[in-house]
Amino acid sequence: MTAWNAEQTADFRGPLDVSRAATAVLDAQDTVIGWSPAAERLLGFRPHEMVGRPLATFLPPGAAPPVPPPHRGNEIRAARHRDGHELTVATAVCPLPGAGAAERVLLATELSELRLWESRLALLNGLAAQSPLGLAIYDTDLRLTWCNAAYEQEIGRPFAEFRGRRADDLYSDGSFVTQGHPPTLDTVMRQVLDTGDPFLDLHFRGRPPSDPDTDHVWSCAYYRLQDADGHVFGVCEDAFDISDRYKAQQRLALLVEAGRGIGTALDVQVTAEKITEVAVPEFAATATVDLSRAVLEGEVPATGDPVAMSLVRVASCSGKDSGTEKPHPPDVRIPPVEYPPGSPQDRSLSSGGLVADDMVLVVPLRAGNSTLGLVTFLRDTASAAFDSGEVALADELAARAAVSIDNARRFTRERNASLALQRRLLPHHVPEQSAVEFAYRYLPADDLIGVGGDWFDVIPLSGTRVGLVVGDVVGHGLQAAATMGRLRTTVRAFAQLDMDPVELLSRLDDLVGQSAQERWGELGTPDGTDADVTTGATCLYAVYDPVSRRCVMARAGHLPPAVVAPDGGPSFPDLPAGPPLGLGGLPFESLEIELPVGSLLALFTDGLVEARDRDIDHGLDTLGRVLGDRHASLEELCDRAVAELLPDGSTADDTALLLVRTRELDSSQVVEWELPSEPVAVGRARELATAQLHLWGLEELSFATELVVSELVTNAVRYAEGPLHVRLIRDRTVLCEVADTGHTSPHLRHSGDEDEGGRGLFIVAQLVQRWGTRYTPSGKTIWTEQPLPAAG
Repeated sequence: MTAWNAEQTADFRGPLDVSRAATAVLDAQDTVIGWSPAAERLLGFRPHEMVGRPLATFLPPGAAPPVPPPHRGNEIRAARHRDGHELTVATAVCPLPGAGAAERVLLATELSELRLWESRLALLNGLAAQSPLGLAIYDTDLRLTWCNAAYEQEIGRPFAEFRGRRADDLYSDGSFVTQGHPPTLDTVMRQVLDTGDPFLDLHFRGRPPSDPDTDHVWSCAYYRLQDADGHVFGVCEDAFDISDRYKAQQRLALLVEAGRGIGTALDVQVTAEKITEVAVPEFAATATVDLSRAVLEGEVPATGDPVAMSLVRVASCSGKDSGTEKPHPPDVRIPPVEYPPGSPQDRSLSSGGLVADDMVLVVPLRAGNSTLGLVTFLRDTASAAFDSGEVALADELAARAAVSIDNARRFTRERNASLALQRRLLPHHVPEQSAVEFAYRYLPADDLIGVGGDWFDVIPLSGTRVGLVVGDVVGHGLQAAATMGRLRTTVRAFAQLDMDPVELLSRLDDLVGQSAQERWGELGTPDGTDADVTTGATCLYAVYDPVSRRCVMARAGHLPPAVVAPDGGPSFPDLPAGPPLGLGGLPFESLEIELPVGSLLALFTDGLVEARDRDIDHGLDTLGRVLGDRHASLEELCDRAVAELLPDGSTADDTALLLVRTRELDSSQVVEWELPSEPVAVGRARELATAQLHLWGLEELSFATELVVSELVTNAVRYAEGPLHVRLIRDRTVLCEVADTGHTSPHLRHSGDEDEGGRGLFIVAQLVQRWGTRYTPSGKTIWTEQPLPAAG
């Protein structure tokens, strides 16, 4: 029990009531002739001390104390206590006609007591008549016995018409929004009566009789009522309409949900589907997203009418469906959406703004000055029309969605460009080589874009040799891929010039360093937004000769290759590292090793063997163990290496792996002769070459080969010294090579009609498929290739 219940039991008469106040009976001369016990308690005077004394003894005349004016005709006075101190009292005078000597009675109480009582009375009156909080009292049978004016206004009828009704009868279609309590109003109040435990802040949604077309939400509290003796006589219900606040919370929750769901995937279709999933059913019964076809292709849409924009429906969701509807399979061209003239969608496209039309709300998806498409929200007939707050919410939702869709569109465009770049930069089909059998894997760190800065290549060289290259550019993504493409193209061009690994890397290093200096001069101090990713790139280049089974390699800051002999375990050659490309200052060094037939050579980037949770030595050991299986195919070894070193299929760095197994040309396919540097060597060379072609069954090539050999040997005899070496190789083509000790490269020139020479090399170029010059430490080699006859 509270102090209110203990002190104010059935007391609505106030502290100046004659039964409670201090009373003094006065005669006509204001002499005290009666003194009550309450007066003694208030002022300290006993009855025998006051009876017969004047009123001024305890209530002297004079100015009233500075307090608010009296209420209800009461007078505020300063009274004197028996011990001498003053106290402020409220007084009232009641006449006593026909009471003999008693002329009137004076009632007094402390002013604070009166003010407290008046406040409590005002509180009760406010709750009953002025409070916006709906109050109702139900008896132990859960029937309504009293309600205040706010509750009566919610019902919309006089209290007498619904007195005695149950709460569930008044709100038959209502339901609780919050969970974890009894399902109906009756069961909630019954539990309160039985247990005495209150329910606080229950959110109840329903349509009151006064507004049957609009959903309202109330915050309700239920607590048991009992008198001073503990007798239970009912349940009190407090209900406050929080519909506006609840809608604002729902809108905020919708925006939070939109922030979590929209924009998490850089995919236009997925983003559109998320918009409809967020909106249905909390905001609308149905939601659709129509986008310009150009957006789906990563392009900026045309502005104008629907025909020019070619809008297509990419997502649709209805509260009656089980989920988001995908109007068409991804591999089917979606037909355009047609809007009737004057429809909300047509008006939105024409005006460029949102259109609210009863139960339909159309909001354009805008990014910058472009309209990407439309979002349409529809409500069924049982729902209320969109209010101003919901229109603002839809506009905000569409604005967020438009940013995400535009980001997805930009990503789609970049990804399409990246994939096109990847198709051009990486070797998707490398012709078979007589020198090696090979397999490869490429895993970009940016699996969304699908291309990165690592690269590899297998380059056919003269003399049936093959160039093997693997490289790593700093960074990931499109910029690194473009840099990788430049380096790969440059390496391939240098390799076709038959440069040895040291010369190739030196030329490449000079080119990268020069490019970095030019870039610095153009940009000034580089900033992080357009940093040069060429400097610091690494590269490993190796050349394998299937005739000699020798492999020459050099590296620029790259990891050395792994070598597995046919009858031995894996090893990593002690190949001098050399600086990364573009840094300069140190020379590159090469290493030449012999590889028995069937040797396995593995070229790879650090993304394969290095990770955050392990050091590089552990990765190299794992790779060596995998490659040690001599019975597995190259494809199987590639798969095992990736599975062991990248078990989850993802990598923090780009990864490239190139495996090659060496071959050897049979001795019957290669023939070589040493000839003196004398004119007679020309005829001897023709005879030897023609005889060898007959042995190979390639008589059809005899005429052309005789001319090629004659011209090349003649030039060697005329312009070089020392013994000559002539070599024929029968492979996928017929190769003819003439080596001498000279270092001057022949070149084509046009001879005049009267010139006696200068036409030989021009004739050779017309007879062969390819020709070129390869330099060696001892001189140079001029080589030619002729295609095999169809029968061969």
